Amino acid sequence: MPLTASENASRNALKLKKPRAFEKIQKYAEIMDNGGSIAIIQFQYNYACNFSCTHCSISRMKKDARSLAIPDVKNIADQADAMGLAHWVITGGEPLVFKDFDQIVEAVGPDRFYISSDTNGYLMTDEKARHMEEIGVDKIQMSLDSIHPSEHDAFRKHDSAFARAMRCIEAVKKTSMKLILQTVVTKQRLYSDEFKEMLEFGKKNDIGIFVTFAKPVGAWEGNLDVMCGPEDLDYERELEKEYNLFTHMTPSYGMELGCIAVRRMIAITQYGDVQPCPYMHTSLGNVFTEPLKDIVARGLRIKYFNGFHDTCFMALDKNFVEKHVRRTYGKQLPIPLMDYFDQEDFLSK
Repeated sequence: MPLTASENASRNALKLKKPRAFEKIQKYAEIMDNGGSIAIIQFQYNYACNFSCTHCSISRMKKDARSLAIPDVKNIADQADAMGLAHWVITGGEPLVFKDFDQIVEAVGPDRFYISSDTNGYLMTDEKARHMEEIGVDKIQMSLDSIHPSEHDAFRKHDSAFARAMRCIEAVKKTSMKLILQTVVTKQRLYSDEFKEMLEFGKKNDIGIFVTFAKPVGAWEGNLDVMCGPEDLDYERELEKEYNLFTHMTPSYGMELGCIAVRRMIAITQYGDVQPCPYMHTSLGNVFTEPLKDIVARGLRIKYFNGFHDTCFMALDKNFVEKHVRRTYGKQLPIPLMDYFDQEDFLSK
Protein backbone atom coordinates (compact mmCIF):
# COMPACT_ATOMS: atom_id res chain seq x y z
CA MET A 1 0.00 0.00 0.00
CA PRO A 2 1.73 3.23 -1.14
CA LEU A 3 2.03 6.24 1.15
CA THR A 4 -0.13 9.28 0.48
CA ALA A 5 1.44 12.64 -0.36
CA SER A 6 0.75 13.82 3.20
CA GLU A 7 2.30 10.66 4.70
CA ASN A 8 5.38 11.05 2.51
CA ALA A 9 5.76 14.65 3.65
CA SER A 10 5.50 13.59 7.30
CA ARG A 11 8.10 10.86 6.85
CA ASN A 12 10.50 13.21 5.07
CA ALA A 13 10.12 15.75 7.87
CA LEU A 14 10.79 13.03 10.46
CA LYS A 15 13.91 11.95 8.58
CA LEU A 16 15.33 15.44 8.95
CA LYS A 17 14.16 16.08 12.51
CA LYS A 18 14.62 12.64 14.11
CA PRO A 19 16.76 10.39 11.89
CA ARG A 20 17.02 7.67 14.57
CA ALA A 21 13.23 7.33 14.80
CA PHE A 22 12.97 7.41 11.00
CA GLU A 23 15.59 4.66 10.70
CA LYS A 24 13.60 2.39 13.02
CA ILE A 25 10.32 3.04 11.21
CA GLN A 26 11.96 2.04 7.92
CA LYS A 27 12.40 -1.45 9.39
CA TYR A 28 8.77 -1.86 10.45
CA ALA A 29 7.78 -4.02 7.47
CA GLU A 30 10.64 -6.42 8.15
CA ILE A 31 9.70 -6.68 11.83
CA MET A 32 6.06 -7.38 10.98
CA ASP A 33 7.02 -9.96 8.34
CA ASN A 34 9.00 -11.77 11.04
CA GLY A 35 6.02 -11.83 13.40
CA GLY A 36 7.29 -9.09 15.69
CA SER A 37 5.74 -6.00 17.24
CA ILE A 38 6.06 -2.35 16.20
CA ALA A 39 4.07 -1.20 19.21
CA ILE A 40 3.28 2.38 20.03
CA ILE A 41 3.94 2.67 23.76
CA GLN A 42 0.96 4.27 25.47
CA PHE A 43 2.69 5.32 28.67
CA GLN A 44 0.34 5.97 31.60
CA TYR A 45 3.05 7.64 33.66
CA ASN A 46 0.79 8.95 36.42
CA TYR A 47 -2.98 8.96 37.01
CA ALA A 48 -3.02 12.49 38.44
CA CYS A 49 -5.65 14.57 36.64
CA ASN A 50 -7.43 17.91 36.91
CA PHE A 51 -10.71 16.47 35.58
CA SER A 52 -13.15 13.75 36.62
CA CYS A 53 -14.70 12.76 33.30
CA THR A 54 -17.86 10.75 32.77
CA HIS A 55 -16.14 7.89 30.92
CA CYS A 56 -13.00 7.67 33.05
CA SER A 57 -11.71 4.13 33.65
CA ILE A 58 -8.82 4.97 35.99
CA SER A 59 -10.43 4.65 39.44
CA ARG A 60 -9.85 0.90 39.83
CA MET A 61 -6.38 1.11 38.27
CA LYS A 62 -5.03 2.98 41.28
CA LYS A 63 -3.33 0.92 43.96
CA ASP A 64 -0.68 1.05 46.68
CA ALA A 65 2.29 -0.21 44.69
CA ARG A 66 5.58 0.89 43.20
CA SER A 67 5.01 3.65 40.66
CA LEU A 68 7.03 4.69 37.65
CA ALA A 69 9.87 7.13 38.24
CA ILE A 70 12.18 8.90 35.81
CA PRO A 71 14.94 6.22 35.96
CA ASP A 72 12.26 3.64 35.09
CA VAL A 73 11.21 5.70 32.09
CA LYS A 74 14.81 5.76 30.84
CA ASN A 75 15.20 2.01 31.36
CA ILE A 76 11.97 1.13 29.54
CA ALA A 77 12.78 3.53 26.71
CA ASP A 78 16.23 1.98 26.30
CA GLN A 79 14.61 -1.46 26.01
CA ALA A 80 12.00 -0.20 23.55
CA ASP A 81 14.69 1.45 21.44
CA ALA A 82 16.66 -1.80 21.30
CA MET A 83 13.47 -3.56 20.13
CA GLY A 84 13.15 -1.10 17.25
CA LEU A 85 10.10 0.68 18.63
CA ALA A 86 9.79 4.31 17.60
CA HIS A 87 6.57 5.90 18.90
CA TRP A 88 5.82 6.95 22.48
CA VAL A 89 2.59 8.47 23.83
CA ILE A 90 2.77 10.25 27.20
CA THR A 91 -0.59 9.97 28.93
CA GLY A 92 -2.10 9.68 32.38
CA GLY A 93 -4.15 11.09 33.96
CA GLU A 94 -3.46 14.49 32.44
CA PRO A 95 0.18 14.96 31.33
CA LEU A 96 0.09 18.74 31.63
CA VAL A 97 -0.26 18.49 35.42
CA PHE A 98 2.95 16.44 35.68
CA LYS A 99 5.65 18.53 37.33
CA ASP A 100 8.31 16.28 35.79
CA PHE A 101 6.93 16.31 32.24
CA ASP A 102 10.20 17.68 30.82
CA GLN A 103 12.18 14.97 32.57
CA ILE A 104 9.87 12.31 31.12
CA VAL A 105 10.49 13.56 27.59
CA GLU A 106 14.24 13.70 28.22
CA ALA A 107 14.26 10.16 29.62
CA VAL A 108 12.28 8.79 26.67
CA GLY A 109 14.77 10.43 24.31
CA PRO A 110 13.26 12.84 21.79
CA ASP A 111 16.11 12.11 19.40
CA ARG A 112 15.09 8.44 19.12
CA PHE A 113 11.28 8.44 19.48
CA TYR A 114 8.36 10.20 17.84
CA ILE A 115 6.67 11.57 20.95
CA SER A 116 2.97 12.33 21.33
CA SER A 117 1.21 13.72 24.38
CA ASP A 118 -2.42 13.31 25.31
CA THR A 119 -4.20 16.23 26.95
CA ASN A 120 -7.65 17.55 27.79
CA GLY A 121 -6.30 20.95 26.70
CA TYR A 122 -7.32 22.85 29.81
CA LEU A 123 -3.81 23.91 30.82
CA MET A 124 -2.42 24.50 27.32
CA THR A 125 -1.22 28.02 26.52
CA ASP A 126 0.85 29.51 23.71
CA GLU A 127 3.89 29.45 25.97
CA LYS A 128 3.31 25.83 27.03
CA ALA A 129 2.85 24.70 23.42
CA ARG A 130 6.07 26.40 22.29
CA HIS A 131 7.95 24.82 25.18
CA MET A 132 6.64 21.32 24.40
CA GLU A 133 7.71 21.77 20.80
CA GLU A 134 11.18 22.91 21.89
CA ILE A 135 11.84 19.91 24.15
CA GLY A 136 10.92 17.41 21.42
CA VAL A 137 7.18 16.67 21.53
CA ASP A 138 5.93 16.01 18.00
CA LYS A 139 2.19 15.62 18.37
CA ILE A 140 -0.67 16.71 20.63
CA GLN A 141 -3.69 14.44 20.95
CA MET A 142 -6.45 16.53 22.52
CA SER A 143 -9.70 15.00 23.76
CA LEU A 144 -12.97 16.61 22.68
CA ASP A 145 -16.23 14.97 23.68
CA SER A 146 -18.69 17.24 21.88
CA ILE A 147 -18.55 20.20 19.53
CA HIS A 148 -21.33 21.73 21.67
CA PRO A 149 -19.70 23.63 24.59
CA SER A 150 -22.30 22.77 27.23
CA GLU A 151 -22.19 19.05 26.38
CA HIS A 152 -18.40 18.91 26.47
CA ASP A 153 -18.28 20.78 29.80
CA ALA A 154 -20.91 18.47 31.30
CA PHE A 155 -19.07 15.36 30.11
CA ARG A 156 -15.81 16.69 31.56
CA LYS A 157 -17.59 17.95 34.71
CA HIS A 158 -15.67 21.20 34.42
CA ASP A 159 -16.85 24.69 33.47
CA SER A 160 -14.94 26.31 30.60
CA ALA A 161 -13.43 22.96 29.54
CA PHE A 162 -14.61 23.59 25.97
CA ALA A 163 -13.30 27.17 25.86
CA ARG A 164 -9.91 26.02 27.12
CA ALA A 165 -9.90 23.20 24.55
CA MET A 166 -10.42 25.75 21.78
CA ARG A 167 -7.54 27.78 23.23
CA CYS A 168 -5.40 24.65 23.13
CA ILE A 169 -6.18 24.13 19.45
CA GLU A 170 -5.09 27.65 18.59
CA ALA A 171 -1.92 27.36 20.69
CA VAL A 172 -0.79 24.10 19.10
CA LYS A 173 -1.54 25.37 15.58
CA LYS A 174 1.03 28.12 16.16
CA THR A 175 3.74 25.46 16.44
CA SER A 176 5.08 22.74 14.16
CA MET A 177 3.51 20.03 16.33
CA LYS A 178 0.85 17.90 14.72
CA LEU A 179 -2.61 18.15 16.28
CA ILE A 180 -5.41 15.60 16.29
CA LEU A 181 -8.69 15.53 18.19
CA GLN A 182 -9.59 12.36 20.04
CA THR A 183 -13.26 11.66 20.62
CA VAL A 184 -15.23 8.74 22.02
CA VAL A 185 -18.15 7.59 19.87
CA THR A 186 -21.03 5.47 21.10
CA LYS A 187 -23.38 3.71 18.72
CA GLN A 188 -25.89 6.48 19.34
CA ARG A 189 -23.49 9.38 18.84
CA LEU A 190 -22.07 8.02 15.58
CA TYR A 191 -25.29 8.94 13.74
CA SER A 192 -25.95 12.22 15.55
CA ASP A 193 -26.03 15.72 14.09
CA GLU A 194 -23.53 16.79 16.74
CA PHE A 195 -20.94 14.27 15.54
CA LYS A 196 -21.40 15.43 11.96
CA GLU A 197 -20.84 19.00 13.15
CA MET A 198 -17.57 17.91 14.78
CA LEU A 199 -16.46 16.32 11.52
CA GLU A 200 -17.24 19.55 9.68
CA PHE A 201 -15.26 21.47 12.31
CA GLY A 202 -12.26 19.23 11.72
CA LYS A 203 -12.57 19.57 7.97
CA LYS A 204 -12.84 23.37 8.12
CA ASN A 205 -9.83 23.67 10.43
CA ASP A 206 -7.73 20.94 8.79
CA ILE A 207 -7.57 18.86 11.97
CA GLY A 208 -7.72 15.08 11.94
CA ILE A 209 -10.28 13.41 14.20
CA PHE A 210 -9.42 10.11 15.84
CA VAL A 211 -12.43 8.04 16.86
CA THR A 212 -12.30 5.72 19.83
CA PHE A 213 -15.33 3.45 19.77
CA ALA A 214 -17.03 3.22 23.17
CA LYS A 215 -16.12 0.18 25.23
CA PRO A 216 -18.03 -1.40 28.15
CA VAL A 217 -15.33 -0.65 30.73
CA GLY A 218 -14.71 2.06 33.31
CA ALA A 219 -17.81 4.14 33.96
CA TRP A 220 -19.53 2.19 31.16
CA GLU A 221 -18.72 -1.18 32.68
CA GLY A 222 -21.26 -3.73 31.46
CA ASN A 223 -23.07 -1.23 29.22
CA LEU A 224 -23.19 -3.10 25.93
CA ASP A 225 -25.74 -0.64 24.53
CA VAL A 226 -22.99 1.92 23.82
CA MET A 227 -21.06 -0.56 21.68
CA CYS A 228 -20.97 -0.35 17.90
CA GLY A 229 -21.18 -3.30 15.54
CA PRO A 230 -19.81 -4.26 12.11
CA GLU A 231 -22.47 -2.23 10.31
CA ASP A 232 -21.51 0.85 12.33
CA LEU A 233 -17.86 0.33 11.43
CA ASP A 234 -18.90 0.22 7.77
CA TYR A 235 -20.70 3.55 8.21
CA GLU A 236 -17.68 5.12 9.91
CA ARG A 237 -15.48 3.96 7.05
CA GLU A 238 -17.81 5.67 4.59
CA LEU A 239 -17.40 8.89 6.58
CA GLU A 240 -13.61 8.54 6.24
CA LYS A 241 -14.01 9.08 2.50
CA GLU A 242 -15.38 12.58 3.10
CA TYR A 243 -13.66 13.67 6.31
CA ASN A 244 -10.21 13.50 7.91
CA LEU A 245 -11.48 10.81 10.23
CA PHE A 246 -9.75 7.65 11.36
CA THR A 247 -9.72 4.87 13.94
CA HIS A 248 -6.90 2.61 15.10
CA MET A 249 -8.01 0.18 12.37
CA THR A 250 -7.75 2.70 9.53
CA PRO A 251 -4.92 1.80 7.11
CA SER A 252 -2.07 4.32 7.31
CA TYR A 253 1.55 4.65 6.26
CA GLY A 254 1.27 1.63 3.99
CA MET A 255 -0.02 -0.67 6.75
CA GLU A 256 -3.42 -2.28 7.28
CA LEU A 257 -3.27 -4.07 10.63
CA GLY A 258 -6.85 -4.42 11.88
CA CYS A 259 -6.73 -4.82 15.66
CA ILE A 260 -3.46 -3.26 16.79
CA ALA A 261 -3.24 -4.71 20.31
CA VAL A 262 0.33 -5.85 21.08
CA ARG A 263 1.42 -5.80 17.42
CA ARG A 264 1.03 -2.00 17.15
CA MET A 265 0.04 -0.86 20.66
CA ILE A 266 0.81 -1.67 24.26
CA ALA A 267 -0.17 0.30 27.35
CA ILE A 268 2.13 0.54 30.36
CA THR A 269 0.37 1.49 33.59
CA GLN A 270 1.66 3.75 36.35
CA TYR A 271 2.58 0.57 38.23
CA GLY A 272 4.53 -1.09 35.41
CA ASP A 273 1.89 -3.54 34.15
CA VAL A 274 1.87 -3.98 30.37
CA GLN A 275 -1.61 -4.24 28.88
CA PRO A 276 -2.41 -5.39 25.30
CA CYS A 277 -4.20 -2.07 24.77
CA PRO A 278 -5.35 0.77 27.08
CA TYR A 279 -8.82 -0.77 27.49
CA MET A 280 -7.95 -4.45 27.84
CA HIS A 281 -7.34 -4.54 31.57
CA THR A 282 -5.11 -7.56 31.95
CA SER A 283 -1.37 -7.65 32.59
CA LEU A 284 0.91 -9.39 30.10
CA GLY A 285 3.70 -8.87 32.64
CA ASN A 286 5.38 -6.12 34.63
CA VAL A 287 8.37 -4.08 33.50
CA PHE A 288 9.71 -3.96 37.06
CA THR A 289 10.28 -7.72 37.03
CA GLU A 290 10.70 -8.76 33.36
CA PRO A 291 12.32 -7.45 30.18
CA LEU A 292 9.86 -5.64 27.92
CA LYS A 293 10.73 -7.85 24.95
CA ASP A 294 9.72 -10.99 26.88
CA ILE A 295 6.41 -9.43 27.91
CA VAL A 296 5.60 -8.42 24.33
CA ALA A 297 6.60 -11.88 23.06
CA ARG A 298 4.13 -13.39 25.54
CA GLY A 299 1.40 -11.14 24.17
CA LEU A 300 2.13 -12.21 20.60
CA ARG A 301 1.48 -15.82 21.61
CA ILE A 302 -2.19 -15.00 22.29
CA LYS A 303 -4.32 -15.82 19.26
CA TYR A 304 -6.21 -12.52 19.31
CA PHE A 305 -2.97 -10.56 18.89
CA ASN A 306 -1.29 -12.68 16.25
CA GLY A 307 -2.28 -12.17 12.63
CA PHE A 308 -4.83 -9.87 11.02
CA HIS A 309 -8.19 -9.33 12.75
CA ASP A 310 -10.43 -6.72 11.16
CA THR A 311 -12.22 -5.72 14.32
CA CYS A 312 -11.79 -4.09 17.71
CA PHE A 313 -12.39 -6.90 20.18
CA MET A 314 -13.16 -4.47 23.00
CA ALA A 315 -15.59 -2.22 21.11
CA LEU A 316 -17.13 -4.32 18.34
CA ASP A 317 -17.05 -7.96 19.48
CA LYS A 318 -19.72 -8.69 22.10
CA ASN A 319 -18.69 -12.35 22.25
CA PHE A 320 -15.19 -11.29 23.33
CA VAL A 321 -16.69 -8.95 25.90
CA GLU A 322 -18.91 -11.66 27.35
CA LYS A 323 -16.10 -14.24 27.43
CA HIS A 324 -13.17 -12.12 28.62
CA VAL A 325 -13.97 -8.51 29.52
CA ARG A 326 -16.68 -9.41 32.03
CA ARG A 327 -14.02 -11.18 34.08
CA THR A 328 -12.61 -7.75 35.02
CA TYR A 329 -15.85 -6.29 36.35
CA GLY A 330 -15.77 -5.20 39.96
CA LYS A 331 -12.09 -6.14 40.41
CA GLN A 332 -8.80 -4.34 41.00
CA LEU A 333 -7.28 -3.69 37.57
CA PRO A 334 -5.50 -4.99 35.65
CA ILE A 335 -6.32 -8.63 36.44
CA PRO A 336 -3.74 -11.43 35.95
CA LEU A 337 -3.33 -12.71 32.41
CA MET A 338 -4.61 -16.23 33.10
CA ASP A 339 -7.68 -14.82 34.82
CA TYR A 340 -8.51 -12.95 31.61
CA PHE A 341 -7.57 -15.56 29.00
CA ASP A 342 -7.73 -19.36 28.95
CA GLN A 343 -4.96 -21.75 27.97
CA GLU A 344 -6.77 -22.41 24.70
CA ASP A 345 -6.30 -18.74 23.78
CA PHE A 346 -2.54 -19.25 23.46
CA LEU A 347 -0.82 -20.45 20.32
CA SER A 348 1.22 -23.64 20.64
CA LYS A 349 4.24 -21.95 19.02
